[in-house]
Amino acid sequence: MKRVVTLGEIMLRLSTPGFERFVQADSFDVCYGGGEANCCVSLSNYGLETRFVTKVPKNEIGQSAVNSLRRYGVDTNYIARGGDRLGIYFLETGASQRASNVIYDRAHAAIAEAKADEFNWDEIFDGVDWFHFTGITPALSDDAAELTLAALKAAKAKNITVSVDLNYRKKLWSQEKAKEVMTGLMDYVDVCIGNEEDAEKVFGIKAADTDISKGEISHGAYEEVARQIIEKFGVKLVASTLRESYSASDNGWSAILFDGDKSYLSKKYELRIVDRVGGGDSFASGLIYGLVTEMPYQDALEFAVAASALKHTIPGDTNHVSKDEVLALAGGDGSGRVQR
Repeated sequence: MKRVVTLGEIMLRLSTPGFERFVQADSFDVCYGGGEANCCVSLSNYGLETRFVTKVPKNEIGQSAVNSLRRYGVDTNYIARGGDRLGIYFLETGASQRASNVIYDRAHAAIAEAKADEFNWDEIFDGVDWFHFTGITPALSDDAAELTLAALKAAKAKNITVSVDLNYRKKLWSQEKAKEVMTGLMDYVDVCIGNEEDAEKVFGIKAADTDISKGEISHGAYEEVARQIIEKFGVKLVASTLRESYSASDNGWSAILFDGDKSYLSKKYELRIVDRVGGGDSFASGLIYGLVTEMPYQDALEFAVAASALKHTIPGDTNHVSKDEVLALAGGDGSGRVQR
């Protein structure tokens, strides 16, 4: 069985019930999530062995975050304990023309102050096939960036395939800092995942003739962005999600994959969104699953896009779908009929 390791932050998510605004809410719904943790849950649901690496405080809130992963079969044996707190984010879910809003409360979270020598990388990567991280983790702090670099060096020393989801977050770091740090980390990356904003904000590579706010996408422009990333960093594959934002409730959703010679374009889904948080993570994990199990590139891409389309219908950070459900949608069964 294939084994995947991810490194990152798991956070406490506090979201307003339904579509209430922050100023309306008298209570919050609780769940746990984070880019790399979300990927681990999805991959575990698809039948792979997964291991999540992070640091959480040694208290009941930290333990609750760990428990949220264990229930899906994620290996949590290499999670370090210590530090003052778990990061929190507040979510107000948008609808129609009102955008969603996220407020972070994650300063001095345990993972942001973790040191590389707190983790036994030789054991962590024993028998591992794939390592995944996102641009969120090195954005947390200089210590987190050093931790990410140490993990990447250890992974490549064992010839493990490495993927990154660029995941630029303007509330965490500047474009200048992101470019400086991520450029150095890209030396260890085999598969790069991102969208048009990530490529532009992190590397200054812009997709021409594209305006997602108007539903305008040029597939040729995305292929050129992918080509520039491959030429600049020597990665093997570049995948980009193509989100057409008609409103907060309705999006067009597809993706493109480029291997340096040929581009692969997925089918497009018209989404009615329940919760879009974690949509990119579900795409990344779907693509990782397809590639690590040696699906043809087109099939891996279709699996990833179908998995992510399903995630948009599920409240919470994580994608609670099975491999068979994803394959059914990718195969054309998008009717939504009751399964009896």
